[in-house]
Amino acid sequence: MKINAFVLVELGKPLVHMEFAVPPLASGQVLVKICFTGICRSQINEIQGFKGNDPYLPHTLGHEGSGIVVDCGSGVTKVKPGDRVIATWIRGDGLDGAPIFYWCGEKKVNSGPISTFMDYAIIAENRLVPISSDISMREAALFGCAIPTGAGIVFNEAKVHPQSTVAIFGVGGIGASAVLAANFERVGQLIAIDREESKLAFAKELGATHTIDAKSEDVLQSILKMTDGKGVDFAIEAVGQKSVMQTAFKSVKDRGGLCILAGNVSKGICIECDPFDFIKGKKMIGSWGGGVQPDRDIPKFLDRFFTTGKKLESFISHVLPLGSINEAIHLMDQQKAARILIDCGN
Repeated sequence: MKINAFVLVELGKPLVHMEFAVPPLASGQVLVKICFTGICRSQINEIQGFKGNDPYLPHTLGHEGSGIVVDCGSGVTKVKPGDRVIATWIRGDGLDGAPIFYWCGEKKVNSGPISTFMDYAIIAENRLVPISSDISMREAALFGCAIPTGAGIVFNEAKVHPQSTVAIFGVGGIGASAVLAANFERVGQLIAIDREESKLAFAKELGATHTIDAKSEDVLQSILKMTDGKGVDFAIEAVGQKSVMQTAFKSVKDRGGLCILAGNVSKGICIECDPFDFIKGKKMIGSWGGGVQPDRDIPKFLDRFFTTGKKLESFISHVLPLGSINEAIHLMDQQKAARILIDCGN
């Protein structure tokens, strides 16, 4: 049996197809047949070298997906062969496993506790969440990163309530998930901001009460107008641009407004803030996966979002075969797609 994988060999270059033999499983490791994987902006930043020097090249990639357990190493108790699972980069219950690496001929390829840009992968037990057989494997892949991060920000970190005013900057995978979650909580005012008309229309479908086209409108002034000059209770930034982060912080109200940053900027980029805004009571925090505890929160999110009548399939703009992963990365980088899934069985 051979593993087909697409590997980051050189920063700023396309991923390279490699074949690996399946190494023996160590304690805490699980062999998973990957069904679908998503592509996250943070992975694109890593490929392009925006996260700085990468001492682990060559290495595998991919940190969200769905799959079926094939085999388990010693000590694994959370899953068993045949189980359907979500693979997530967010650490959950279970063993972390030993370091993972593969061999392509004489070349050693590093791998972290989760990789999904491949048809089979060795993944640490604590990066897997078992799911029931009635959940679509395509949609399940969204719960590895986009949905838990966006929904986790809303439920765990913002803790919105029906009277809340919320502005969400960027309607990609994380932003759209935040819109869906905020609408689930029936917030008083839900403002979605993006530069793409199609994404703004999608936000309306998900429950946004107001939209702002960042190409043609002054975003901050529009938010202030919509909130009678007060600003919003919560601003969620899911774009990963310095200027957007700064605007998001300015958009929250004095005396308790909270800005939550989820986007990834290039290493070394710093945002600028007026210290007096902090004195006036504005707050800003970063989010690490929406504060999600996968084994607690992902089943909860699955139950909520698969029973609300929302078609999560609409989050997915493209499904491409594994062999077209570089094309998919290009589409994401050019912002010509919402959430792209890679069908790892093709």
